[in-house]
Amino acid sequence: MKKLSLLILFASFAFFANAQTTPSKASAQKIEKKAVEVACGECMFKMPGKGCDLAIKIDGATYFVDGRKIDDFGDAHADDGFCNAVRKAVATGEVVDGRFKAKSIQLVEDKKASKPKS
Repeated sequence: MKKLSLLILFASFAFFANAQTTPSKASAQKIEKKAVEVACGECMFKMPGKGCDLAIKIDGATYFVDGRKIDDFGDAHADDGFCNAVRKAVATGEVVDGRFKAKSIQLVEDKKASKPKS
């Protein structure tokens, strides 16, 4: 009887300890108006996948984006498109289960030096 009680105690402990480590919505990383880089995950960030999918780089980590498509920002295969260039942006959303759930992504235009008028 003692052995059975001890076994039940250890089994209960193991069950509850495992329940504490399961991922939850509370573990999502919120991103609020953060400067990021945006591009094609496969072409520019060398992420695994097939085809061209929008991805974001936040603090050196890359994530595929949900909520926006790669062509929402123009032709991805243009000279300045996401398959050929990494663009700067300001993003709001959250990282959940290894993916960025976008609320907004606003591209930041590069300020190029304008040539003086002659």
